[in-house]
Amino acid sequence: MSDAIHIQFTRFSAFYSPLIATMAGGFLEQEGLKPRHSVSPPGKSAIAGLLDGSVDVAQSAPSQGFASLEQGKQPPALHFAQINEKDGFFLVGRQPEPQFNWQRLAGRKVLVDHGAQPMAMFRYACFKRGLEFKSVQAVDAGSTEKMIEAFCRGAGDYIHLQGPAPQQLEHDGAGHIVATLGDAIGPCAFSSLAATREWLAGDMAKRFMCAYRKARAWLIATPAAEVARAEASFFPGIDREVLAATIGSYQKLGNWSPHVEITRPAWEATVDIFLHAGLITKRHRYEDVIAPPPSD
Repeated sequence: MSDAIHIQFTRFSAFYSPLIATMAGGFLEQEGLKPRHSVSPPGKSAIAGLLDGSVDVAQSAPSQGFASLEQGKQPPALHFAQINEKDGFFLVGRQPEPQFNWQRLAGRKVLVDHGAQPMAMFRYACFKRGLEFKSVQAVDAGSTEKMIEAFCRGAGDYIHLQGPAPQQLEHDGAGHIVATLGDAIGPCAFSSLAATREWLAGDMAKRFMCAYRKARAWLIATPAAEVARAEASFFPGIDREVLAATIGSYQKLGNWSPHVEITRPAWEATVDIFLHAGLITKRHRYEDVIAPPPSD
């Protein structure tokens, strides 16, 4: 008899393959857990699902804790393991640019994802590459789908997207990846697994963590095409080649490091990024947001 575990994603894409692999590779079943997954509906965060008891584990980001901390409150959930230790967005242009330099964005129209964390990261990538963000015409074209539609209609010189959208544009001949934000920024606490303090203290958390460690190790060691085969049913609308290219890109970038812990240096890097963007007013403590992974 398996215990049901409900996993909720804030966004669902191949970028979150370490979590998807726990289901696609059968690792949760090996621990006696029957997974059910969903994507949080518009206007409701996955954290809300944790709090009302409908969700056990949420795909989130450590920066989610900043809102509570800025109000002097304790965050309602803790982030106990990393999914990605690097930004997973790509910069796509209209032509191949093997010698791309970030200074080329000065004066250009860039369709930038205006979500709080993606935008903070984009601004920091510009800073790290010596580019004045104000020199970029950062266009808000709306949702990811609307951004892609606008770019394909001819709007903008570049577009800022998370995989697999950039790989799909390349596959369709509609764009060319010219840079990765992960390379520009370096390691940081980007995306994570979150849960309530109560759930983290229970037996299911230990079993989940055992499955997650195995899934992550498998994902790092397995050829991208094989991972794409295992995950294909989770991405019915995505070409298998595109899925494999996306997974391969993240493996090469080092988004999925062997350790599962959200490290203190990665947290401090994210604090730097959000301070630079003006989204927080002070340095917040690692211990107020991050918990160690559950273990026996």
